[in-house]
Amino acid sequence: MTPPLSAKYYADSACYEHVRVVDQVRIARDTYRVRVHAPRIARRIVPGQFVMLRLTDCNDPLLGRPLALYDTVLDEHGEPVGLDIVYIVLGKMTSRLAALAAGAPLEMWGPLGNGFEPRECAHLLLAAGGIGQTPFLALAQEVFGKRRYGDPPRHRKRIPRVTLCYGVRTAELLAGVADFEALGVEVRISSDDGTAGHHGLVTDLIGDVLRESTGCHTICCGPEPMMAATAALCREAGESCDVSLETPMACGVGICFSCVAKIRQEDGHWDYKRTCVDGPVFDAESILW
Repeated sequence: MTPPLSAKYYADSACYEHVRVVDQVRIARDTYRVRVHAPRIARRIVPGQFVMLRLTDCNDPLLGRPLALYDTVLDEHGEPVGLDIVYIVLGKMTSRLAALAAGAPLEMWGPLGNGFEPRECAHLLLAAGGIGQTPFLALAQEVFGKRRYGDPPRHRKRIPRVTLCYGVRTAELLAGVADFEALGVEVRISSDDGTAGHHGLVTDLIGDVLRESTGCHTICCGPEPMMAATAALCREAGESCDVSLETPMACGVGICFSCVAKIRQEDGHWDYKRTCVDGPVFDAESILW
Protein backbone atom coordinates (compact mmCIF):
# COMPACT_ATOMS: atom_id res chain seq x y z
CA MET A 1 0.00 0.00 0.00
CA THR A 2 1.35 3.43 -0.89
CA PRO A 3 1.85 5.62 2.20
CA PRO A 4 -0.68 8.49 2.18
CA LEU A 5 2.01 11.18 2.22
CA SER A 6 4.14 9.68 -0.52
CA ALA A 7 4.69 11.52 -3.78
CA LYS A 8 6.37 10.49 -7.00
CA TYR A 9 8.33 13.71 -7.31
CA TYR A 10 9.88 14.19 -3.89
CA ALA A 11 12.93 16.41 -4.15
CA ASP A 12 15.36 13.47 -4.06
CA SER A 13 17.31 14.76 -7.07
CA ALA A 14 17.24 18.39 -5.98
CA CYS A 15 20.24 20.22 -4.62
CA TYR A 16 20.92 23.45 -2.77
CA GLU A 17 23.23 26.01 -4.32
CA HIS A 18 24.59 29.42 -3.47
CA VAL A 19 24.35 31.08 -6.87
CA ARG A 20 25.20 34.46 -8.36
CA VAL A 21 23.38 36.70 -10.77
CA VAL A 22 25.10 36.76 -14.17
CA ASP A 23 22.90 39.48 -15.60
CA GLN A 24 19.38 40.81 -15.48
CA VAL A 25 17.32 42.54 -18.16
CA ARG A 26 13.86 44.07 -18.27
CA ILE A 27 11.86 42.39 -21.05
CA ALA A 28 8.40 43.94 -20.54
CA ARG A 29 6.60 46.19 -18.10
CA ASP A 30 7.46 45.00 -14.57
CA THR A 31 8.90 41.82 -16.13
CA TYR A 32 12.53 40.70 -15.91
CA ARG A 33 14.76 37.88 -17.07
CA VAL A 34 17.39 37.02 -14.48
CA ARG A 35 20.28 34.72 -15.41
CA VAL A 36 22.07 32.81 -12.65
CA HIS A 37 25.11 30.56 -12.64
CA ALA A 38 23.84 27.25 -11.21
CA PRO A 39 25.52 24.31 -12.99
CA ARG A 40 24.31 21.52 -10.70
CA ILE A 41 20.66 22.48 -11.04
CA ALA A 42 20.99 23.36 -14.74
CA ARG A 43 22.22 19.84 -15.55
CA ARG A 44 19.22 18.20 -13.87
CA ILE A 45 16.23 20.40 -14.63
CA VAL A 46 13.61 19.61 -17.29
CA PRO A 47 10.87 21.82 -18.79
CA GLY A 48 7.99 22.46 -16.41
CA GLN A 49 10.06 22.07 -13.26
CA PHE A 50 10.79 24.98 -10.97
CA VAL A 51 13.30 26.22 -8.41
CA MET A 52 12.90 27.95 -5.07
CA LEU A 53 14.80 31.23 -5.02
CA ARG A 54 15.66 33.11 -1.84
CA LEU A 55 17.45 36.39 -1.18
CA THR A 56 20.62 35.93 0.86
CA ASP A 57 21.48 37.75 4.12
CA CYS A 58 17.85 38.73 4.42
CA ASN A 59 14.94 37.64 6.61
CA ASP A 60 12.32 39.86 5.00
CA PRO A 61 10.98 38.01 3.13
CA LEU A 62 12.15 34.97 5.07
CA LEU A 63 10.94 32.30 2.65
CA GLY A 64 11.94 31.55 -0.92
CA ARG A 65 9.65 31.88 -3.93
CA PRO A 66 8.88 29.26 -6.61
CA LEU A 67 9.95 30.33 -10.10
CA ALA A 68 9.67 28.26 -13.27
CA LEU A 69 12.53 27.43 -15.61
CA TYR A 70 12.50 29.68 -18.69
CA ASP A 71 15.55 28.00 -20.21
CA THR A 72 18.99 26.67 -19.37
CA VAL A 73 22.18 28.49 -20.32
CA LEU A 74 24.92 26.54 -22.13
CA ASP A 75 28.67 27.10 -22.02
CA GLU A 76 30.96 27.06 -25.05
CA HIS A 77 30.98 23.23 -24.98
CA GLY A 78 27.18 22.98 -24.97
CA GLU A 79 27.00 22.02 -21.30
CA PRO A 80 24.24 23.55 -19.12
CA VAL A 81 25.77 25.89 -16.53
CA GLY A 82 23.02 28.36 -15.70
CA LEU A 83 19.33 29.15 -15.65
CA ASP A 84 17.22 31.89 -17.16
CA ILE A 85 14.17 32.74 -15.08
CA VAL A 86 11.47 35.19 -16.14
CA TYR A 87 9.32 36.79 -13.44
CA ILE A 88 6.97 39.71 -12.91
CA VAL A 89 7.37 42.13 -10.01
CA LEU A 90 4.39 41.64 -7.71
CA GLY A 91 5.64 41.97 -4.13
CA LYS A 92 8.55 42.54 -1.81
CA MET A 93 10.69 39.58 -2.87
CA THR A 94 10.44 40.17 -6.62
CA SER A 95 10.89 43.93 -6.13
CA ARG A 96 14.17 43.29 -4.34
CA LEU A 97 15.18 40.63 -6.85
CA ALA A 98 14.69 43.11 -9.70
CA ALA A 99 17.11 45.51 -8.02
CA LEU A 100 19.99 43.00 -7.98
CA ALA A 101 22.97 43.56 -10.29
CA ALA A 102 25.45 41.09 -11.78
CA GLY A 103 27.44 39.33 -9.07
CA ALA A 104 24.72 39.50 -6.42
CA PRO A 105 24.33 36.27 -4.41
CA LEU A 106 21.14 34.21 -4.15
CA GLU A 107 20.11 30.93 -2.55
CA MET A 108 18.44 28.34 -4.75
CA TRP A 109 17.19 24.79 -4.41
CA GLY A 110 15.88 22.55 -7.16
CA PRO A 111 14.96 21.20 -9.59
CA LEU A 112 11.53 20.61 -8.06
CA GLY A 113 8.22 19.19 -9.26
CA ASN A 114 7.30 16.79 -12.03
CA GLY A 115 7.62 18.95 -15.15
CA PHE A 116 5.94 18.23 -18.48
CA GLU A 117 5.72 14.54 -19.32
CA PRO A 118 6.52 13.64 -22.93
CA ARG A 119 3.30 13.12 -24.90
CA GLU A 120 2.87 12.21 -28.54
CA CYS A 121 0.54 14.46 -30.50
CA ALA A 122 0.23 16.10 -33.90
CA HIS A 123 -0.22 19.59 -32.53
CA LEU A 124 0.93 21.00 -29.18
CA LEU A 125 -1.10 23.95 -27.93
CA LEU A 126 0.53 26.09 -25.24
CA ALA A 127 -2.08 28.21 -23.46
CA ALA A 128 -0.73 31.05 -21.32
CA GLY A 129 -2.31 33.82 -19.33
CA GLY A 130 -0.43 36.61 -17.57
CA ILE A 131 3.09 35.35 -16.79
CA GLY A 132 2.08 31.75 -17.62
CA GLN A 133 4.19 31.59 -20.79
CA THR A 134 7.42 31.29 -18.79
CA PRO A 135 7.54 27.45 -18.49
CA PHE A 136 6.89 26.96 -22.21
CA LEU A 137 10.05 28.18 -23.95
CA ALA A 138 12.21 25.25 -22.83
CA LEU A 139 9.40 22.85 -23.71
CA ALA A 140 9.21 24.30 -27.23
CA GLN A 141 12.98 23.91 -27.56
CA GLU A 142 12.66 20.27 -26.54
CA VAL A 143 9.71 19.27 -28.74
CA PHE A 144 11.33 20.89 -31.79
CA GLY A 145 14.46 18.82 -31.14
CA LYS A 146 16.67 21.85 -30.57
CA ARG A 147 17.63 21.10 -26.96
CA ARG A 148 17.70 18.20 -24.51
CA TYR A 149 17.22 18.51 -20.76
CA GLY A 150 17.82 16.44 -17.65
CA ASP A 151 20.55 14.16 -16.34
CA PRO A 152 20.81 11.94 -18.29
CA PRO A 153 19.35 14.07 -21.09
CA ARG A 154 15.87 12.79 -21.86
CA HIS A 155 14.65 12.06 -25.36
CA ARG A 156 11.19 12.91 -26.66
CA LYS A 157 9.67 12.61 -30.09
CA ARG A 158 9.44 15.78 -32.14
CA ILE A 159 6.07 17.49 -32.51
CA PRO A 160 5.62 19.10 -35.93
CA ARG A 161 3.35 21.98 -34.92
CA VAL A 162 3.38 24.13 -31.77
CA THR A 163 1.05 27.07 -31.15
CA LEU A 164 1.24 29.51 -28.25
CA CYS A 165 -1.97 31.32 -27.30
CA TYR A 166 -0.86 34.09 -24.98
CA GLY A 167 -3.19 36.49 -23.18
CA VAL A 168 -2.25 39.61 -21.25
CA ARG A 169 -4.06 42.61 -19.80
CA THR A 170 -2.24 45.06 -22.08
CA ALA A 171 0.47 45.05 -24.76
CA GLU A 172 3.15 46.41 -22.39
CA LEU A 173 3.06 43.10 -20.48
CA LEU A 174 3.93 40.88 -23.46
CA ALA A 175 7.20 39.12 -22.63
CA GLY A 176 9.35 36.77 -24.68
CA VAL A 177 7.21 36.67 -27.84
CA ALA A 178 10.27 37.01 -30.08
CA ASP A 179 11.92 34.06 -28.31
CA PHE A 180 9.01 31.78 -29.23
CA GLU A 181 8.74 33.08 -32.78
CA ALA A 182 12.47 32.53 -33.34
CA LEU A 183 11.94 28.83 -32.57
CA GLY A 184 9.14 28.52 -35.10
CA VAL A 185 6.25 28.59 -32.64
CA GLU A 186 3.04 30.04 -34.05
CA VAL A 187 2.08 32.82 -31.61
CA ARG A 188 -1.47 34.11 -31.19
CA ILE A 189 -1.94 37.05 -28.82
CA SER A 190 -4.92 38.48 -27.01
CA SER A 191 -5.20 41.49 -24.72
CA ASP A 192 -7.97 42.59 -22.41
CA ASP A 193 -7.75 46.21 -23.59
CA GLY A 194 -7.24 45.51 -27.30
CA THR A 195 -3.73 47.00 -27.49
CA ALA A 196 -2.27 43.80 -28.97
CA GLY A 197 -3.77 41.00 -31.02
CA HIS A 198 -7.30 39.83 -30.35
CA HIS A 199 -9.37 42.17 -28.18
CA GLY A 200 -10.75 39.73 -25.65
CA LEU A 201 -9.92 36.62 -23.67
CA VAL A 202 -7.15 34.17 -24.54
CA THR A 203 -9.73 31.39 -24.28
CA ASP A 204 -11.29 32.79 -27.47
CA LEU A 205 -8.03 31.99 -29.26
CA ILE A 206 -7.73 28.59 -27.59
CA GLY A 207 -11.23 27.68 -28.78
CA ASP A 208 -10.30 28.69 -32.33
CA VAL A 209 -7.23 26.44 -32.33
CA LEU A 210 -9.17 23.47 -30.94
CA ARG A 211 -11.81 23.86 -33.66
CA GLU A 212 -9.15 24.10 -36.39
CA SER A 213 -6.95 21.21 -35.27
CA THR A 214 -7.23 17.51 -34.51
CA GLY A 215 -4.87 15.40 -32.41
CA CYS A 216 -4.14 18.44 -30.28
CA HIS A 217 -2.68 18.25 -26.77
CA THR A 218 -2.93 21.39 -24.63
CA ILE A 219 -0.67 22.52 -21.80
CA CYS A 220 -1.98 25.47 -19.84
CA CYS A 221 -0.53 27.85 -17.27
CA GLY A 222 -2.01 31.06 -15.93
CA PRO A 223 -4.75 32.39 -13.63
CA GLU A 224 -6.98 29.64 -12.25
CA PRO A 225 -10.24 30.79 -13.95
CA MET A 226 -8.43 30.82 -17.30
CA MET A 227 -7.05 27.32 -16.72
CA ALA A 228 -10.46 25.99 -15.66
CA ALA A 229 -12.04 27.50 -18.80
CA THR A 230 -9.30 26.00 -20.99
CA ALA A 231 -9.82 22.59 -19.40
CA ALA A 232 -13.54 22.83 -20.20
CA LEU A 233 -12.83 23.75 -23.84
CA CYS A 234 -10.49 20.77 -24.23
CA ARG A 235 -13.06 18.47 -22.65
CA GLU A 236 -15.74 19.67 -25.09
CA ALA A 237 -13.34 19.15 -28.00
CA GLY A 238 -12.40 15.66 -26.81
CA GLU A 239 -8.70 16.64 -26.54
CA SER A 240 -6.28 16.11 -23.67
CA CYS A 241 -5.09 18.91 -21.41
CA ASP A 242 -2.45 19.29 -18.72
CA VAL A 243 -2.26 22.31 -16.44
CA SER A 244 0.67 23.74 -14.52
CA LEU A 245 -0.68 25.16 -11.28
CA GLU A 246 0.67 28.42 -9.87
CA THR A 247 -0.26 27.63 -6.27
CA PRO A 248 1.70 29.70 -3.72
CA MET A 249 4.39 27.65 -1.98
CA ALA A 250 6.48 28.11 1.15
CA CYS A 251 8.99 25.24 1.14
CA GLY A 252 8.81 23.62 -2.31
CA VAL A 253 9.70 20.17 -0.96
CA GLY A 254 6.40 18.89 0.46
CA ILE A 255 6.91 19.70 4.13
CA CYS A 256 4.60 22.62 4.84
CA PHE A 257 1.38 21.61 3.01
CA SER A 258 0.74 25.24 2.03
CA CYS A 259 0.29 24.46 -1.70
CA VAL A 260 -2.41 21.79 -1.67
CA ALA A 261 -4.96 21.41 -4.48
CA LYS A 262 -8.09 19.26 -4.68
CA ILE A 263 -7.31 16.32 -6.97
CA ARG A 264 -9.78 13.65 -8.06
CA GLN A 265 -8.69 10.10 -7.22
CA GLU A 266 -9.19 6.90 -9.22
CA ASP A 267 -12.08 5.86 -6.93
CA GLY A 268 -13.97 9.05 -7.76
CA HIS A 269 -13.29 10.76 -4.45
CA TRP A 270 -10.91 13.71 -4.05
CA ASP A 271 -7.92 14.35 -1.84
CA TYR A 272 -5.52 17.21 -1.25
CA LYS A 273 -2.27 16.87 -3.20
CA ARG A 274 0.80 19.03 -2.76
CA THR A 275 1.50 21.03 -5.88
CA CYS A 276 5.24 21.07 -5.21
CA VAL A 277 5.78 17.29 -5.11
CA ASP A 278 2.71 15.81 -6.84
CA GLY A 279 2.68 18.62 -9.45
CA PRO A 280 2.84 21.37 -10.48
CA VAL A 281 1.67 19.65 -13.70
CA PHE A 282 -1.62 17.74 -13.42
CA ASP A 283 -4.09 16.24 -15.87
CA ALA A 284 -6.76 18.92 -16.08
CA GLU A 285 -9.51 16.32 -15.68
CA SER A 286 -8.20 15.40 -12.23
CA ILE A 287 -8.58 18.88 -10.74
CA LEU A 288 -11.60 20.05 -8.81
CA TRP A 289 -11.68 23.70 -9.83
